[in-house]
Amino acid sequence: MIYVYAVLAVIGAVGPWYFNVQWMALGNTSLFSFLSGVFANPASSSIGVDIVVGATAVNLWMVHEAKRIGMKHVWVYIVVTFFVAFACAAPLFMLMRERHLRATRG
Repeated sequence: MIYVYAVLAVIGAVGPWYFNVQWMALGNTSLFSFLSGVFANPASSSIGVDIVVGATAVNLWMVHEAKRIGMKHVWVYIVVTFFVAFACAAPLFMLMRERHLRATRG
């Protein structure tokens, strides 16, 4: 699973940023213009709300799980959620969680 999570983390970083760069190339550089695009129509709004709720739930779980199993630096995954992409942060956390569990099992 570590390799699957690694591939998903890379795709989760590259995919969203491919479109973010296209968006910025159109002259959209403010957070307000980005959020206006996310909520531009009912379909994009549905995806936007879906991601916000899902990312919130998974970020709460990541903090709880990291404390439960003794992982350090959980804040990094929260930062990655907001500055790279949730699609990168979630599989990256799962990858690092698997590595941590393997290391602590001996």
